[in-house]
Amino acid sequence: MTRSEHEDGIRVAVSTVILTLRRDGGQAPRLALPLVRRTRDPHAGAWALPGGWLDDAESLAAAAARTLAETTGLAPSYLEQLYAFGAVDRSPSRVISVVYWALVREEESVGAVGSDPENVAWFDAEDLPGLAFDHARIIEYALWRLRNKVGYSRVAQGFLPPEFTLADLREAYETILGRRLDPANFRRQVDATRTLIPTNAFRTGSHRPARLYRDATDVELADRGPLSPEETRTS
Repeated sequence: MTRSEHEDGIRVAVSTVILTLRRDGGQAPRLALPLVRRTRDPHAGAWALPGGWLDDAESLAAAAARTLAETTGLAPSYLEQLYAFGAVDRSPSRVISVVYWALVREEESVGAVGSDPENVAWFDAEDLPGLAFDHARIIEYALWRLRNKVGYSRVAQGFLPPEFTLADLREAYETILGRRLDPANFRRQVDATRTLIPTNAFRTGSHRPARLYRDATDVELADRGPLSPEETRTS
């Protein structure tokens, strides 16, 4: 048997919600993700998450990385299992989807194409087309997970280049949370977490030079675990 098709007819698929921050010209960044246009039934012509069948000889994570590379040309360094979706009526045949989520920097997403680039496009996470299966629900869950995770981990840094300003980081938080943050309060909160290292470099432009920072650890997206009570009040 191949492609995880068993005697009882249950099949296992792997999909990925891959998120980035994108901006058009001087506009504020927005959360965006790639979708793939289906070329066969069911839901031919509809947009869906990148994914494919799990082969019998590969792990779930390997299948997620493979199908993502095949469909979008992306190879994120951060890939985390999100959830398993297995409602009986989610597909005409019985399919259980193990969903991963990943983050990429904007420069990594530009120009990424898979084996069928005409059927891959990026969409604003808040303005999606009609989606196949239950993929709208899956994306909604991934965004909920991201917004919760930003409060106790360095996940926002996953959208940024290795060196960034505090304004860049605040902008990432604001985009994820969907609300404005007070710059002075945000600086104090970031200082309290002790997760950034100031560099000797500055970004210059029309405003005063802004110092560049980098993450305090080599593993940019590693969770720190639950915050202390003091940090919880400032996060």
